[in-house]
Order: sequence, then C-alpha cells, then structure tokens
Amino acid sequence: MVQVIFLGPPGSGKGTQSARLSEFLAVPHISTGDILRTHVAQQTDLGQKAKAFMDQGDLVPDQLILSMVQDRLDQPDAQKGWILDGFPRNVTQATFVEDLVKQQQVEKGSENADSKSLNTINLEVPDEVLIERLLARGRADDSEETIRHRLQVYHEQTEPLIEYYRDRNQLSIVNGNLPLDQVTAALKNAIVA
Repeated sequence: MVQVIFLGPPGSGKGTQSARLSEFLAVPHISTGDILRTHVAQQTDLGQKAKAFMDQGDLVPDQLILSMVQDRLDQPDAQKGWILDGFPRNVTQATFVEDLVKQQQVEKGSENADSKSLNTINLEVPDEVLIERLLARGRADDSEETIRHRLQVYHEQTEPLIEYYRDRNQLSIVNGNLPLDQVTAALKNAIVA
C-alpha cells in the first residue's frame, strides 16, 4: 500500500507533483484544498465556515477537516493507497493520520499495524520564489499581503511536521525549485527507495 503525504508551503508544487505521482502510482491524489474549494463553491455549511478562514489566509480549523479527510480515505479508490496534498498541516492532524492508518491496517487484518508505510515528502522552495509563483497564477485570493500571511502561518504551524516525520524516519526532502520533470524524478526516487 502506497501512502504519501506531501508537505511544502503554498506554491511549492504539491498539487502538480501529486497529480503526476497519482497517475504513476495509480492511487488517488487527495487535496484538502480541492475538497474545501468544492465545499465553498457548493456553499455547504462546511464551505461557508471554511471560506471565512480562507479569505483571511488562515488555516481552516482541524474539526472542519478531520471527518472530511477520514471519509475520503475510506472511499473504495483509496484502499490501495493515496497521496495526501495539504494534509496534515499540524502535529494534531499528523497524529490523526497515523491513527487512521493503523485503524485501516487493523481492519484489513495486518499483523503489524503501524504507520511505517507512510512516505512523507517535503518540497522545499525559497519564500521569494513561492511569492512570485503564487502571484503569477493570478487567483483572486492571491494578493502579496495574503500570500505572505499564508507563508507565515505555514512556517509557524506546519513546519513542525518536518521534525515530527524526521524523528519517525518517514521524511524525504526534495528540492521543489528545479524544473518540473527533475522534481518528479526526485519524488519517484524518494517513494520507490
């Protein structure tokens, strides 16, 4: 079973690379950003609550995300593996994913239920490059002020996951500031290794 978690700041290429690896590994690319944008577009209760946080550049609170992710990982297409893009974003969510992986392994009858099958990859890209990339994509919510705030939130709340997964020997670091195909090749090597 292939279970990949992509870490990296906004604009690091997680979405693009996740889609490429999803096709290569034949497992679903699960983006909490896409899930949230769908809820916002459909104006669900969750979407309306999430939109208020997203508009300010803040992370959507855990309780609005956790059950949605669990439901998605329980879908039939995710039973052979998955790639998580944009989740977990903090140690609380990482613990949730670990527990969920263990639970799924127990349900499948695995003798040694643990989270060792997780591959966590951090895409590293300098902040100034990220700001240029995000401004270039021209989304309405991507003003320079909002982008800088999102990067600050990322550094404060999500970067501790790098140490969390490093301590568990579940972390690979890939330079996301290379040409697209070179990044993809490095990611494939990190997952297959």
